[in-house]
Amino acid sequence: MSHAPCRVLDCAAAARCLRRGGVVIFPTETFYGLGCLAADAAAVTRIYQLKRRPVQRPLPLLAADAYQAGAVVRLEAAPPELIGRFWPGPLSLLLPARPGLPAPLVGAGAGAGETAGKAALRVSSHPLAVRLARLAGGALTASSANLSGRAPARRLEELDPELLAALAALGDLGGLLPAAGDAEQPSGGAPSTLAEILPPGPDGRPRLRLLRVGAVSARALAQAGFVRVD
Repeated sequence: MSHAPCRVLDCAAAARCLRRGGVVIFPTETFYGLGCLAADAAAVTRIYQLKRRPVQRPLPLLAADAYQAGAVVRLEAAPPELIGRFWPGPLSLLLPARPGLPAPLVGAGAGAGETAGKAALRVSSHPLAVRLARLAGGALTASSANLSGRAPARRLEELDPELLAALAALGDLGGLLPAAGDAEQPSGGAPSTLAEILPPGPDGRPRLRLLRVGAVSARALAQAGFVRVD
């Protein structure tokens, strides 16, 4: 059976789709992402359904700037020198969530442990992702645009036909925002690095637990003065 094609949107139309509670595939620094407004619980549920992702696995978030990030997480919990050096960029920080974020985004499931009540967020350096978040009016979910367990997509032709068909079935609540030219193409390679901020050690030096080593290397964090704790 053939499926209707997924709607291709420009940035303004994609932002309108998100504000209506929709879901959009869009380029990020590393791969294409599948996003919705992070504060929209119904849209977050759609993301999990589209990806076939267990709700016990929180989705990462993406913000256009520190102001937008501070609306969903408590930035005061992050060392200013860490944010100043690595944002915008592919470093996601696990930070205490502000009230109102849907439960699956804040490690609220059973077994969440120390991550409960925290959300993983980065300020993006990708120009189109930043513009989309600004026009949509809030931080976005930014999980890779793939079915759970399958490979992420750097190019349009790598997007999973099953995912595109499911997105098309949403009608006006789904769409695709493609990269325009090389400057907007995801770079591929490693995904964003995910780090949890820990209290300073006895020597007063800031400490991080790396939950996923990716585009920002452990060496780069160490050179910035942060101690890695396994």
